[in-house]
Amino acid sequence: MSKNENDSGFISHLVELRKRLIHSFIFLFVFFIVCYFFAEYLYGFLVEPYSEAVKNDGIERRLIFTALQETFLTYIKVSFFAAFFVTCPFILMQIWKFIAPGLYKHEKSAILPYLVLTPILFFLGGMLVYYLIMPLAIKFFLSFESTGLNTNLPIQLEAKVNEYLSLIMKLIFAFGLSFQLPVVLSLLARVGVIDSQFLKERRKYVIIIIFTAAAILTPPDPVTQIGLAIPLLILYELSIFSVNIIEKKAKDNA
Repeated sequence: MSKNENDSGFISHLVELRKRLIHSFIFLFVFFIVCYFFAEYLYGFLVEPYSEAVKNDGIERRLIFTALQETFLTYIKVSFFAAFFVTCPFILMQIWKFIAPGLYKHEKSAILPYLVLTPILFFLGGMLVYYLIMPLAIKFFLSFESTGLNTNLPIQLEAKVNEYLSLIMKLIFAFGLSFQLPVVLSLLARVGVIDSQFLKERRKYVIIIIFTAAAILTPPDPVTQIGLAIPLLILYELSIFSVNIIEKKAKDNA
């Protein structure tokens, strides 16, 4: 193959990549506009864990904002968060369409399940935060409120809109990304970087790394840290199981 043919092939790949990126950004922008019109409903959905956690505590609760632009910027963030969440499968599909023509049939069949599994695991991580971790964390933090009998003045939470929503969105992303652990480890096993024995021998180090990562990615409280660490430990064990299956299939095909 001549140098000119190589250059033209490289340029055509860049053009194809640019087209896929433009399509992804357009899709994301369109959904961002749509989500902004429903930002108040999205806000209501994200604030539901807090609302349910404080519903029967006998105190009139509210979320406050302390800057004129805070609510507007919060709606922008919520809209972008929802749009990105919705468009992730489309972006993955664009990535697949870009790389698929250069793959052999067996390579396509090997990678395609991971493209399906990635958004599912991300969604499961988000559900864990929304339905379990956030309600438990809210109740834990509210347990430090005081009526003022021992402190002269009552200590009561007046949560800011921006801070609350930033926290729950950060946790959803942290859990969603962390739940990609089986996908990453399985792909590394397929390319021969790791094997099941490697994962088993380093289990004790992984436990330390997981709890350290949980402490970094979550607020400084035991509820959310343990809530992230325990599922990751379970996913790590499932990863060892899946890597074992990959190794057995590789031996059978050899």
